[in-house]
Amino acid sequence: MVATIGFFDGVHRGHQCLIRQVQDEALQRGMRSLIITFDRHPRAVFAPGAVPPLLTTTEEKMALLKATGIDDIYVLPFDKAMAALTAREFMQQVLKEQLGVKVLVIGYDHRFGRRETIDPATKSQGTIQEKDAVEGFAEYQGYGREMGIEVVLAKELEGEHVSSSEIRRALESGDVQRAAQLLGRSYTWTGRVVHGHEVGRQLGFPTANLVAVDRSAQGDTSHMKKGQETVGKMLPARGAYAVRVKSERVKSEKWDDEEWDAGMLNIGQRPTIDNGSDISIEAHLFDFEGDLYGQTLTLSFIARLREERRFASEEELMAQLQADKQVALSLQP
Repeated sequence: MVATIGFFDGVHRGHQCLIRQVQDEALQRGMRSLIITFDRHPRAVFAPGAVPPLLTTTEEKMALLKATGIDDIYVLPFDKAMAALTAREFMQQVLKEQLGVKVLVIGYDHRFGRRETIDPATKSQGTIQEKDAVEGFAEYQGYGREMGIEVVLAKELEGEHVSSSEIRRALESGDVQRAAQLLGRSYTWTGRVVHGHEVGRQLGFPTANLVAVDRSAQGDTSHMKKGQETVGKMLPARGAYAVRVKSERVKSEKWDDEEWDAGMLNIGQRPTIDNGSDISIEAHLFDFEGDLYGQTLTLSFIARLREERRFASEEELMAQLQADKQVALSLQP
């Protein structure tokens, strides 16, 4: 078994590059390829208040990992017992004995397990917290030689460094095009349509008011900014966006460009109509008539049209919405 390990939030281009190398190694050696991932972000155990906003729900991540064509995916329950394992113990107990891994492909800066240390007073082994860990690739190679696991250094993606943190920074600034470049696909977010104040309908732009389908997907939300605590995964910055929209009635299991409707989206407090401090997520579909209440919509972000701002009147707001629509239509693929 040739394996790699990680949380793989976003399954971005860097992850995809690593997974391809696992597949290539497995093919050359006549073995099966394996992705080992976790059922929650490791910080949910180490530092529950510092879990970063997620780029993919568990369901989305699993679908994207399966779409790579990997032979097997194993989801480890990451709990306090798992977190307490040293790197050596993890490799012996989980990789070798539980999963039968023969080859482990990881990046040079990848870290897992708690470091073994020697207490100078007692000369006995102990462990220290993750934040103090200094073990890395060389140590993993040494442990692997002891127990019959070959540890292979993965090549980095050529051209630029891609990370989940960099994608989050892009989304925090509203740069969904940069996020798409790093992900290798457009960023998506899924919500359920609920009743709103119907102000958009009065302005000639009926909107579908959305809430996250699974608010529990995020786990602990104490780290999130105002408004983000109500969603199951990360939302881009406030503002107006050109989007494509897919409803559950036509949703495909494939990650393709079919069966999407053109639209635009607003994320924000709607300051022109005094919405208060509540964050609204409102999608307007350009060529749709009917009832969407209770439906699940997936939004695919194309580009940010503008930042959120207050308009002097509803008439000025309506004029801006018309202008937004024309730009959004011009950006549709």
